[in-house]
Amino acid sequence: MSKAKKKAVVADHCVSCGTCVKECPMGALSIPQGIIAIVDLNKCVGCGKCAKVCPANAIEIAEREASNA
Repeated sequence: MSKAKKKAVVADHCVSCGTCVKECPMGALSIPQGIIAIVDLNKCVGCGKCAKVCPANAIEIAEREASNA
């Protein structure tokens, strides 16, 4: 079992603008079907750059566990 680390979490009020996707240095965010940003927890390093640029304030950095995928 992996230890919890800081990861990005996207709220339901994401407006799918793509700003976070462009800003993420790890390529951890994507917007499949243009609905809401999705975080790949195995790529996210919890740097917070996505949260700082989100115009909808829909991203926060919180304790999460990466999946084993």
